[in-house]
Amino acid sequence: MNAEVAIEDGSPADRRRRKVREAIIDAAESIFSAEGEEGISMRRLAEAIDYSPAAIYKYFSSKHELFSAIREMFFERLLARIHTALQEGGEVRGLTERCVRAYIEVGIEEPNHYMMAFSPGAVSEAHEPFEGDVSFEAESKLVEMIEEGMKEGVFRKVDPRVASKSVWASLHGLTMLMVSLQDFPNGMPGSEHVTREEVIDFHANMMIRGLMP
Repeated sequence: MNAEVAIEDGSPADRRRRKVREAIIDAAESIFSAEGEEGISMRRLAEAIDYSPAAIYKYFSSKHELFSAIREMFFERLLARIHTALQEGGEVRGLTERCVRAYIEVGIEEPNHYMMAFSPGAVSEAHEPFEGDVSFEAESKLVEMIEEGMKEGVFRKVDPRVASKSVWASLHGLTMLMVSLQDFPNGMPGSEHVTREEVIDFHANMMIRGLMP
C-alpha cells in the first residue's frame, strides 16, 4: 500500500484516483456506521459518491476487497502508533503498557475503521498472516516484547505466541466495548464515577500482571 501511495502522489490523474478511492472508503464507513455491513453494496457506494457502479469496480473488484483494504489501512496506522510508543524506550513493562494503550486509543479515535476492520466482511476470507503482512508485523511486535520480558525476568516463561493471542483477544474485547458503546463505562448504573482512563489503566495492569512470574 505504501508503494501505491507513493506512485499516486505523482501525476494529477494519480492524485484524482487516490481521492476517489478515499471517497469510496469514506462512504463505506459512513454507511457501515448507520446500517452495518448489510447496508453496503457497490451500487450504494456509487450512489453515495455520485459514480457509476462500473466506476467503483475499477477501484475495488468486490466488497470483500474493499473491506480488506480498510483492514490493512487500520493495521498500518495501528502499527505506526505502536512504533511511536516503542521509540520512547524504557523498561519492557512500561513499553507494554504504552502499546496496550496505543491499541485502544487507535480504536477509539477511528471507531468506524475499527469496526469495519473486524467485521465478517473483512475477516471471513482473510488469509493466515504472512511475513510482511501488516497484521503479522503488529503481532510480531507484541511477541518480541513478551520474549524480551521473559529474558529480563519481568515476564514468566510462556509460549509467546499463545500469550500474544490472549493479550490481543483481551485488548480487542475492551476496545470493541468502548467503540460500540459510547456510554461505556460511566453510562452503566452505579458506574457514573468510572472513567475510560481508569478502565484502560486497570486493564493494562491486569494483563501485564498475568504475564508476570
